[in-house]
Amino acid sequence: MSRLGSRKRVMTAVLVAALLAGCGGRDGGGARNFFNPEEIPLESYSAEQIFERGEFELNRSRPDDAAFFFSEIERLYPYSDWARRALIMQAFSYHRDQDYPNSRSAAQRFIDFYPEDDDAAYAQYLLALSYYDQIDEVGRDQGLTFQALQALREVIERYPESDYARSAILKFDLAFDHLAGKEMEIGRYYLRRNHYTAAINRFRVVVEDFQTTTHTPEALHRLVEAYLSLGLTQEAQTAGAILGFNYRSTDWYEDSFALLTGQGLTLEAAGDSWLRQVYRQTVKGEWL
Repeated sequence: MSRLGSRKRVMTAVLVAALLAGCGGRDGGGARNFFNPEEIPLESYSAEQIFERGEFELNRSRPDDAAFFFSEIERLYPYSDWARRALIMQAFSYHRDQDYPNSRSAAQRFIDFYPEDDDAAYAQYLLALSYYDQIDEVGRDQGLTFQALQALREVIERYPESDYARSAILKFDLAFDHLAGKEMEIGRYYLRRNHYTAAINRFRVVVEDFQTTTHTPEALHRLVEAYLSLGLTQEAQTAGAILGFNYRSTDWYEDSFALLTGQGLTLEAAGDSWLRQVYRQTVKGEWL
């Protein structure tokens, strides 16, 4: 082969490499024609070029591919500023792909490596979301809900001034309500089967530990039902009194009022049960 032919082959290879690196034209949709890592090793490209490829994959809704490219920056350029930026994007990409364990792992690495970084709050928030976004049905095991609550609390306590803290507070309340819903579901199950003591124990948890949730009015009404079924009228009256003081506008109050007055009972604190203590705290404001 002539020297001229050899030189032309080299120049052609250089131009092809430049095009594959993203410096060439665009496709019909306007997106850049990025490199093909199967043809040219990723080691041949800069951290910035690989980062742009990750963003490109995100923009065309391929978060799994995006996570791969962001993770390669962490591997190839571990001490660069691009590695820091790629790590938080890696956590985001995995989360968008619903790969929650890997999202959680990447977020935790970011927190460990860059605890003072501006994106640390977002990393903690993503970690919490990796639990929270798996909470679906009340009937399933609530272990993830507890983990979500713990992680959300971390966001609220460690980054109280961040935008993520405000969102975390909202999600914390929703997750807390979710746990109360689980207790209510089990309590109703026992109540339907006339296992009144077991049902009362579940409704008591809601009244004592989940007072701020939307389930408290129903829990008090179910206590009225269960206690009346057991013939424990004083406890039923006290539950009705709490319901009447705090939730008079609800249908649950009306139902309890009908049950109690139908048996000639008033809605007033009576006896000295655990409900009397709740009455003193929530109605009388006596906490000691």
